[in-house]
Order: sequence, then structure tokens, then C-alpha cells
Amino acid sequence: MDVVDLGLVYEVELEGSKAKVLYSLTSMGCPAGQLIAQDMERVTREVPGVEEVDLELTFDPPWTPDRMSEDAKFILGFG
Repeated sequence: MDVVDLGLVYEVELEGSKAKVLYSLTSMGCPAGQLIAQDMERVTREVPGVEEVDLELTFDPPWTPDRMSEDAKFILGFG
């Protein structure tokens, strides 16, 4: 399951060689938060032409299972 299917990526902006990623976590105390941020930065840097990554964590709006893809909801037993 990836962060896009989980609905954690809210927005991605590309300006030249800079990518800005607005994302959330399932909760403020998410134990995987640091790992998620590291992986998102690493994978974003792998996109051809991206040289700089700006990650912005937000909880506005708060994440809910409604943000998940239909496949993720099915696999995780939501809905």
C-alpha cells in the first residue's frame, strides 16, 4: 500500500526542478511518520528533473479513511 492510495498525499506542485509535496499522516502520533517522510523525499527525488524536494506536513484537513482509494479501502476492509 502506498501513501497515494492511503490518501496521505494532498497536493504536489512542480516548479522547475523543485517539487513541493503537501501530505498528512493518519494521526499526529503516527509512529511511521519519520519513515514516511524519508521515503516520500527519496521517491520524489527519483523523478527525472527533480533536484529539490520540499515536504510540508499538514493536519488541515485531518486525514480520514474517506481519502483512501477504493482499492485501499477494499484491501484494508473499509466500506
